[in-house]
Amino acid sequence: MKTFYLTDAGRVRSHNEDSVTILKNKSNEYLLMVADGMGGHRKGEVASAIAITHLGKRFMDIASIGTKLDAVNWLNDNVNEINKNILDYANEHEDSVGMGSTLVVAIQTKDYLIFGNIGDSSGYVMKNHKIHKVTKDHTLVNLLVEAGNLTEEEAKYHPKKNVLMRALGATEKIEIDIFDVDMNNEGILLCSDGLTTMLADDQIEKVLNDDELTAEEKVTKLIQKCNARGGFDNISIAYLERKEVND
Repeated sequence: MKTFYLTDAGRVRSHNEDSVTILKNKSNEYLLMVADGMGGHRKGEVASAIAITHLGKRFMDIASIGTKLDAVNWLNDNVNEINKNILDYANEHEDSVGMGSTLVVAIQTKDYLIFGNIGDSSGYVMKNHKIHKVTKDHTLVNLLVEAGNLTEEEAKYHPKKNVLMRALGATEKIEIDIFDVDMNNEGILLCSDGLTTMLADDQIEKVLNDDELTAEEKVTKLIQKCNARGGFDNISIAYLERKEVND
């Protein structure tokens, strides 16, 4: 397996509020994470860094994440700790009140693959040369789409498409959605919405299907394409590529 991650401020924002990393522990288990901080001058970058740093340290402190149930419980426990840490930081720093972060994670072991998300950062798998979205956005427009009040096309251009219904640091109690994912895939792609608002699925697939590019070159090219189209937001990508698909 090959992995690569990268974050970029884009061409419009003065600073980058995203955080991203990929870690491998002693048991050759992988943790992929992307967090998109919110708050601008209210230190959204601090919130995303708290999330990624906390989860990464906890992951590397253990030899193995354990069973699938262990991993689910581990994610739930740590997300609650992260949420409290962000709220505590905001309470202790007046200029940070209102800061928060999205979070999307993937845990890959030899036995299972699970995704988890809060907010509108997304998790995909690559299968049969197509990307398939696993996570569901916690946004107002997505709720309206699911209720049948908006079409997918209307949602793309809705003036409130970025209004989040769930985020780390937004409420005292938080819940992460967890997805049990088929391991029979060609790769994992996690990203902030800075990628998905600038490139359509087929444009992302075209880059990921280019066998002449390394994993690093694919991620770099996707970010370059976003910036070429205006780069209106921070862009973060965590990518794991398999050369062979599991049976």
